[in-house]
Amino acid sequence: MPSLVDALAALPAETRALLERFAFDQAAATRFAASLSGDDGPARRRARNEVGGPVVAPKPEEIPEAPTLGTAEHDRQRALGEAAIARGELAFCVMAGGMATRMGGVVKALVDALPGHTFLDLRLAETAALGGNVPLWLMTSEATDAPLRAAIAAHAGRNVATFTQSIGVRFTQEGELFRGDDGAPSTYGTGHGDLVDGLIRSELLHRFVAGGGKYVWIANIDNLGASVDPALFGAFVESEAAVQVEVCPKVPGDKGGIPVHAEGKLQVLEEFRLPSGFDPTTVQVFNTNTFLVRADALLGLAGRPWSYFEVEKKVDGRVAIQFERLLQELTAWLPSRYVRIPREGAASRFVPVKDHDELARREAEIRAVLGRRSLP
Repeated sequence: MPSLVDALAALPAETRALLERFAFDQAAATRFAASLSGDDGPARRRARNEVGGPVVAPKPEEIPEAPTLGTAEHDRQRALGEAAIARGELAFCVMAGGMATRMGGVVKALVDALPGHTFLDLRLAETAALGGNVPLWLMTSEATDAPLRAAIAAHAGRNVATFTQSIGVRFTQEGELFRGDDGAPSTYGTGHGDLVDGLIRSELLHRFVAGGGKYVWIANIDNLGASVDPALFGAFVESEAAVQVEVCPKVPGDKGGIPVHAEGKLQVLEEFRLPSGFDPTTVQVFNTNTFLVRADALLGLAGRPWSYFEVEKKVDGRVAIQFERLLQELTAWLPSRYVRIPREGAASRFVPVKDHDELARREAEIRAVLGRRSLP
């Protein structure tokens, strides 16, 4: 069989151009392919992905509650946040690279979250309600970039821009180029951990900082609870942390990244990275993938060697291997604080939607959350 380098060189010019446009890292891909040896894939992934050293659950006091509405402290922090917004110091960055596979394989940002209002519409309305001082940045993928750029073209004059995450190629279990049933190489977005490099590559972050920008709020497109909250923002502004992580109480069935002490710091780790002897149920909160980050700290991560994690997928009914980056690795690089946010009622900041049935079930909750912010 040809080497990966030879297989990539033999691809059609159109495919090679696509890989180049979406920042395909051939050197990294070559390393990944070479590492796929041996018959025990699960053991290899555990050795590659698990964190080293002891892991300890955080103490309750290390994860304070979000500012309480109606208190003097909330009002003071809200005033700090509102002042920073008015000075143009905040950007809102939304991860919009996903396809709604459980909604018919369409671009999730363009699905109606409420009748007549897509997820993108509601994000645009939110930033407009902030007075136009907060730019909206959308991280797109190979699959969503063209549709989303076309959608925002209808909003000329709005402070909105896109940038792209990277693309990768999948491998067979033996480290060869995985091809789909159509014979073409199987590509994928390499994870939300691409956000930092993508922002830096686009120069959006450089221009923002040069113009006086200081903070970036990061959220998923489908979690409409994750909005710009001036009091939460103010709490971060006056802190000494470089990153603020929103975590929420777990309910039965929840799985995801959790804050733990590992490698000398309190950081977010996905469950597949935890050692087998650690019980993740001892941590009663989990990461909502909503972060506030100091913009200069993000710029300081340029060139940082982010970790890639090996993941097994089923593609066209066959096993494929891909390598992904995780945004929560920010908490391994930068001093981070954690805040426990509500996930019930109109104050909820965690309202993700994965399929049409869930969207229908949560319509009243979404309306209540948006109504609290005077949005549609």
